[in-house]
Amino acid sequence: MDKVIELERRYGATNYHPLPVVLTRGSGCYVWDAQGNRYLDMMSAYSAVSHGHAHPRLLDALQRQAGQLSVVSRAFYTKRLGPFLQRACELTAMDRALPMNSGAEAIETAIKAARKWAYEVKGVAADRAEIIACEGNFHGRTLAAIAMSSAEQYRKNFGPFPPGFKLVAYGNPAALEAAIRPQTAAFFVEPVQGEGGIRVPPSGYLASCAEICARNEVLLVCDEVQTGLGRTGLFLACQHDGVKPDGLLLGKALGGGLYPVSLFLARADVMDLFRPGDHGSTFGGNALAATLGLEALDILVEEGLVENSAEMGRYLRRGLREIESPLVMDVRGRGLLVGLEIDPDRVMARRVCERLLRYGVLTKETHDTVVRLAPPLTIQRDDIDIAVSAIRTTLAEFEQQDDNP
Repeated sequence: MDKVIELERRYGATNYHPLPVVLTRGSGCYVWDAQGNRYLDMMSAYSAVSHGHAHPRLLDALQRQAGQLSVVSRAFYTKRLGPFLQRACELTAMDRALPMNSGAEAIETAIKAARKWAYEVKGVAADRAEIIACEGNFHGRTLAAIAMSSAEQYRKNFGPFPPGFKLVAYGNPAALEAAIRPQTAAFFVEPVQGEGGIRVPPSGYLASCAEICARNEVLLVCDEVQTGLGRTGLFLACQHDGVKPDGLLLGKALGGGLYPVSLFLARADVMDLFRPGDHGSTFGGNALAATLGLEALDILVEEGLVENSAEMGRYLRRGLREIESPLVMDVRGRGLLVGLEIDPDRVMARRVCERLLRYGVLTKETHDTVVRLAPPLTIQRDDIDIAVSAIRTTLAEFEQQDDNP
């Protein structure tokens, strides 16, 4: 194990800080390390593995399509893309979909679409369009994405940044309305802030934002790269507030944990502004990606993963709230996107994650104080009981250390 870790450290950039475990295979909600130890995956690759590891239907679709046709670029039609886009639009009630690869690429696509709409439809003066985002957001790490970030580390020494972005307080509709100006093109928002610490806004927040945007001729763009596709107990997290956005971003789980697949979906009048050559991607919408995306969507519906996320999410949050520990400051989330906030004056969240390795549970901290719990949507009660028991034991051990310094 040490040699494997050292090799990666020797030749790789240090842009990640992995936990000290070398994983070699996965199945369902579990993964195994190089020594054969089994771990319950309570992170599912930041929600990218919502279907579980090595889902047989996804593996079968991957193998069948890879043996026929994978990448020919969008210079030609394939049989696979149309059905995928149709299914995605029908399930989300959106008019059009533009396929990309990563969530960050989908964000960049949405930024371009919003600006083009502002100039050609709303009548904003050239190069003056403005996009509003929220403090604490995470829309990726491209230059445009970090231009609208409030996280110092994401921005430090990466400027100058592209202009045209403004930040407002998350969960505060009045702050959004006060920030809107005639040149405002769009409001980008996560229905639940994932990387920002699993922050759930007040009930009705998104609905208020939708009303404000509609009244001021501003596009509401929901970033559901992490929260979409059943993660929060509904197919889309914006549905908790009964909101249909003007633009929608999907990714991560869309590729079934096997391949990068993302979509920017929007109203027809927004998407139809794109002309050939305006935007593109060599790999975006390739036959393999479209096949996996369609299968991933079908599995979510046919195997009841959205409903399971809602039920198991309630069970997980209830179990965590029953843990009596002075180290726990909050338990929050929706569906199977749950944050366990730890008192940083007692112990850092990373140390909790490192200790959980001993008890066969894998997860990762966010913002130093929150343990992220976002397992595959296939998880069952027995698995959740294992995770809650491990967390209870781990926290008790840190409490005992405090009592016996």
